[in-house]
Amino acid sequence: MLQQLLPYIPPAAKNALADLLVQVPFKLKITQERKTKRGDFRPTSPLASISINNNLSKEQFLITLVHEIAHLHTYHNHGKVKPHGTEWKTCFQQLMLPFLHPSVFKPELLSCLAQHLKNPKATTDSDPKLSLLLMKKKQKENHNYFIFELNPEDLFCLNQRIYKILHKRRTRYLCIEIKTQKKYLIHQNAEVQKI
Repeated sequence: MLQQLLPYIPPAAKNALADLLVQVPFKLKITQERKTKRGDFRPTSPLASISINNNLSKEQFLITLVHEIAHLHTYHNHGKVKPHGTEWKTCFQQLMLPFLHPSVFKPELLSCLAQHLKNPKATTDSDPKLSLLLMKKKQKENHNYFIFELNPEDLFCLNQRIYKILHKRRTRYLCIEIKTQKKYLIHQNAEVQKI
């Protein structure tokens, strides 16, 4: 399984990941991009399964994989509990410790990730700065923009729909879909195509 993962993870994470992969067995599937999630865990029988999207940056792939392995370990040790409750948070924090090193994550990302891990949430998207750092590489490759890089009145495409930015609220932008004239709040780190 480690060989399958090597193209998707930071090279310096290899040894720590090898140790982690042998602790509780599972089936791994690397999938095409899913819009609603980056990875998931399913407690199937006889082996639990984990799937991770193949379009993530190496750093985001690693964090997502460890996030899902934390679900596996939590289920293995505690049975069915709250998905992102205390047991999972503690497990995720412990499993991430061997990876919190400047050889695995760039210093700015490492600092932000360490802060996030003090009280991890269900997704890194809940932390705008961390989310932004994780998406920057992918954004540059696709020539996309983050919505916060655009100006009021700019048009953009998101999920094959065209919107216009009205104004910024706290962490979201109020936008209007051109076709339906319905208004939506869109997260400041949403990746969009400028028109």
